[in-house]
Amino acid sequence: MYTEYEISKELKELSEKTQYDIEPIFRKINKICEINSLKVLKAFQKYQVSEMHFGTSTGYGYGDIGRDVIEKVFSEVLDTEDSLVRNQFISGTHALTVALFGLLRPGDTMLSINGKPYDTLDEIIGIKENKSSLKAYGINYDQIDLIGNEFDTEEIIKHLQNKKIKLIEIQRSRGYALRKSLSLEKIENIIKEIRKIDKNVIIMVDNCYGEFVDIKEPSSLGADIIVGSLIKNLGGGIASNGAYIAGKQELVELVAERLTAPGLGKEVGPSLGANRDFLKGLFFAPSVVASSLKTAVFASHILQKLGYKTDPQFDEIRSDIVQTIEFGDEKKLIKYCQGIQMGSPIDSNSIPEPWDMPGYIDKIIMAAGAFTNGSSIELSCDAPIRPPYVAFMQGGLTYEYGKIGVLRAIQNIL
Repeated sequence: MYTEYEISKELKELSEKTQYDIEPIFRKINKICEINSLKVLKAFQKYQVSEMHFGTSTGYGYGDIGRDVIEKVFSEVLDTEDSLVRNQFISGTHALTVALFGLLRPGDTMLSINGKPYDTLDEIIGIKENKSSLKAYGINYDQIDLIGNEFDTEEIIKHLQNKKIKLIEIQRSRGYALRKSLSLEKIENIIKEIRKIDKNVIIMVDNCYGEFVDIKEPSSLGADIIVGSLIKNLGGGIASNGAYIAGKQELVELVAERLTAPGLGKEVGPSLGANRDFLKGLFFAPSVVASSLKTAVFASHILQKLGYKTDPQFDEIRSDIVQTIEFGDEKKLIKYCQGIQMGSPIDSNSIPEPWDMPGYIDKIIMAAGAFTNGSSIELSCDAPIRPPYVAFMQGGLTYEYGKIGVLRAIQNIL
């Protein structure tokens, strides 16, 4: 079967050796999956989720009991006072935008403490000029870069002492930066340092790609509000769109009034048939995230054996599902992404090419033969076309499919 699938005998043998090496890591991932599964099941049972919650609403969406119970379940799982879980969010970037515009007012200052956020926020913040940006509304932006992948605590404290900061943004995942993703331990420690100086500043964590990678979320460690996409981890590969914003009740209400309208807030918003998928996706999410982690661990180790620089390395503690592979060569980077597409269930005959994608500075290549367009909890691989030509791979609904996809991609560059 491997030969028929154009995977060589030599690569299959290397795969088997790699599998043997990483089994101890898989046991740790399984334990995290089990604890998060207990957490989800407890929340479902606490709020007595039943078939009636699979119903739907249209129009204004008043009285949607399924939507309301979903938000209670998410709040329980994420350890927050409240949450907004809606299919009206078209992406994680959209949810972050709504959160920022909901919480910030003209004259306020937003501070990013891990350098520049993800590329798609450039025009939202006003780093790149846009007439609809936060900057255009008189909202200020500052940033403090990491030092050797560590928060610059001294500079952050000095900034808080000398300036009035309304909101601090922390991006847990690396985005397209070459830094490591931020560990929960680092996030917890910097939140404690911030609170010594300012107890009122809003601490918001972009939690995309990070949910269920560990047994806790940033909201359990002092973050006021966290944001994530449902076509990533918590959608479990089943939710076909949507995102969540979870945190303190007063903040979630402000954000809800930005998504809908002042005075309406969370009371409106039709579910349009999404309730069953949101609940089922969350139920599957611990296992699907575990599969994504296993796929990343496998890819990291086998590609390292082949001489490529990978980050994280296979035995490092992870804070998200993203795996980077540095190719140092534009053609190899493109061939690997095209190989991921070849190993996908959908559009496997398509050949992705770099293009000028809206919201990005460089040309981007994106491989994602997914059931849900743009889903990055399904095996996907994308990259900006710039030196040192690093691929950003994530996802894998099952480890077996993820592993096969990685082998197909490796065969394509061999």
